Amino acid sequence: MQNVARADNGIWIDVDTVEQTLSVMQGDTVQAVFENVAIGRYGTTWSKVTKDDKTPLGRFKVGWVNEKSRYYRFFGLDYPNLDTAKRALEENRIDEETWLSIKQAKNGGRTPPQDTLLGGHIGIHGIGRGDQEIHHKYNWTNGCVALTNEQIDQLGKWIKPGIWVNIR
Repeated sequence: MQNVARADNGIWIDVDTVEQTLSVMQGDTVQAVFENVAIGRYGTTWSKVTKDDKTPLGRFKVGWVNEKSRYYRFFGLDYPNLDTAKRALEENRIDEETWLSIKQAKNGGRTPPQDTLLGGHIGIHGIGRGDQEIHHKYNWTNGCVALTNEQIDQLGKWIKPGIWVNIR
């Protein structure tokens, strides 16, 4: 993938929603591939809205890590990003006030508001106590990218806040 902004060590994450893989990249070199990832139960979208159960497409940064998530471990993304919010403003899906609140958070280095009409709490997580068989057969999330708990443990050595995640 060309022109993807990267963290200092060149590590970034590429999520292929068609092949249902998550690849750990260092520059243009694949470091690890996790297969059979689950995404939103209704697929993907460039125009995510609250409760549509779709995974947003785009480029995001890992903003935080929740080690005590009900989904085992949660790597939170800085969704909605400025591209998503600008598109939503142009399409009249959010108002100017919402756009400004997202822009101010991003410009201030803070997590954007997670309670707008665009949704929030998007991340990469495990299945927690969920059914592994369901995970392997269905896309089941509300918009996140899910791996097994074991895969999340393996991925954990690569991911930290600031890492770029490309969801395509």
